[in-house]
Amino acid sequence: MISPIALSGVSRDALHHLKQMREINTVILRFGDLPGVLVPEAEGNLTHDELIGALPADQARLVVHELAFATAEGARRHEHLLVLWMPPGAGAQEEAYLAGYTALKEYLPDVRVHLTARRVDQLDYRRLVALAG
Repeated sequence: MISPIALSGVSRDALHHLKQMREINTVILRFGDLPGVLVPEAEGNLTHDELIGALPADQARLVVHELAFATAEGARRHEHLLVLWMPPGAGAQEEAYLAGYTALKEYLPDVRVHLTARRVDQLDYRRLVALAG
């Protein structure tokens, strides 16, 4: 059984910074040294390629990312995504990260695009735009 999930103060600050300040577009979270506590692994203004490169090949992560894109009509849009990164080598971490994913959905009710990605191609930019658009 998984213990309740908590966000560290630094995690809450990073998510607030992402949503309010708009100086960064990505927060990558992992479980820290304390059981059940999510801590930021990275926060920054990442391109799509940098985001993909920041994800470990064999460990789960939770990602909140502001996707910038243009609609078919040419209008500029921004949409927040919540991504559960669960590559094949991270199977032992799945239960804990699913609980963290659920906790983040509740903590970030205005994020409407949620997805689980097990392979990099599931995070293809055009696919993310289609989900957000």
